[in-house]
Order: sequence, then structure tokens, then C-alpha cells
Amino acid sequence: MTDFNDEQLLHYSRQIMLPHFGIEGQQKLQAAHVVIMGLGGLGSPAAMYLAAAGVGQLTLVDFDNVDNSNLQRQIIHNTASIGQSKVSSAKSTLLSINPETGINCINKQLTPDELNDLFHGADCVIDGTDNFSSRFQINRACVTQKVPLVTAAAIQYEGHISVFDLRRQDSACYACLYSENGEENTNCSDNGILAPVVGIIGSMQALEAIKLICALGDPLRNRLLIFDALTMQWRTMKLSRDSNCQVCKE
Repeated sequence: MTDFNDEQLLHYSRQIMLPHFGIEGQQKLQAAHVVIMGLGGLGSPAAMYLAAAGVGQLTLVDFDNVDNSNLQRQIIHNTASIGQSKVSSAKSTLLSINPETGINCINKQLTPDELNDLFHGADCVIDGTDNFSSRFQINRACVTQKVPLVTAAAIQYEGHISVFDLRRQDSACYACLYSENGEENTNCSDNGILAPVVGIIGSMQALEAIKLICALGDPLRNRLLIFDALTMQWRTMKLSRDSNCQVCKE
């Protein structure tokens, strides 16, 4: 386990003093590797809070460049980042928040085999992508590697978040919730999004990842949490593993 110096202990003191967290929780974060798929509206706050909290290694995956239309909600980027790759822009921001965080950047679309290799040994995967094709590929790799997946989506005034703890035999997977053959893509560019909605949901992804890494509380395992920004109401749906799921049944 990592031994922290006085400056680090001061930096993380507000977490270390928490009940059920302590120095052991901070050591678990320092030793953790989290993969963040997508550095858009969801991935931005998730990555920033994980770096600030002291996660030791973050791998950022995105093959897009920063566009002016991103800046309304993708808070990890800024006007000076326009035209840069999202992963390089995000890395610069994260290192300014916590220079001790190890940042790995992957600026390309990964094949299923590459996803499997990347997720092997990771402590958690955060899915911040905006299309079903990517989500299904990420889910399959997490199932194969038995890596916890924190997945989320947001559109217009609504956000969803769920945790699939694929280390556990009773865990549902993303394909238990959505059919790989029956879903149509909806995204922000076609339907719009209110900026704070992705901020709220992306921050919750970071929170759920920390809870999984540190074995804190009750993560959103086998539950789908739905947020309605217009009424400020939350709904929870219980999920169960589909015995006929073509992805996780084996």
C-alpha cells in the first residue's frame, strides 16, 4: 500500500477523515486503474472528480476532437482546446487538477480485442459514450473481463445511471437491459441536452466508481436510477439478470 507524505495527507484529508473510508480508502484509490470511455458531457465530470479524489491511474479513450459546440457541457475542455484531440485536452485539465494522477490517452476507436486487452486488470470502466453500438461493445468486454461497469446516458432533461458489477455471478449486464438488436440511437446533437444534467450524472458515475473501488455503501448494482431535471425527481428500477441474455448467460 502507498505511504502518503504530509502534503498528500493534507490534500486528501477531507476524504481520509470520512467514516468507513480512512487512509485505507485513499490507498485503494491510489492503487486503482479506471478506464473512461468517452470524454464528453458524462466523461468530463467523471474524470475530473476521479483525478481530484486521487485515483492513481486513468485511461482516457476518445477518438474525437474538441468542437465549439462541445463547450456548453463538456467542462473538461475550454476554448483553447478547440481542434485538439479530446484525450489530450482532458489530460491537460486533469494534470492541472492533480499532477500525481497517471494519465494514459488512447486517441482511436478500439476493436473488440483491443477493448478486452485494455479492460484486463482494470478496477472499473466508466462508459460515457453516446451510442448503443459503443455501449454494447464496452459491455461485452466488461463481461468477458469481469470488470465492473458504470454506465450512464443523458438526453434533453433526463439522465440514467446504472452499475453492472460483473465480478458477481448475480449481476445483470447492459444487454440484459437493452437488446443489442432492437435499440435506436438518440444523441445530444439530434435532441439537445441541458448542460447540468450531464454534470449531475457524470459526477454520479465517479461516485459509483469510488464506492466500488473502496467497497463503500451500496452501489447501484442491478438498479437503474432515472433523473428528471424538470421535476427534480428520481426513480429507481430494479434490474435482474436475463437468463436468456446472449452476452452474459454463458
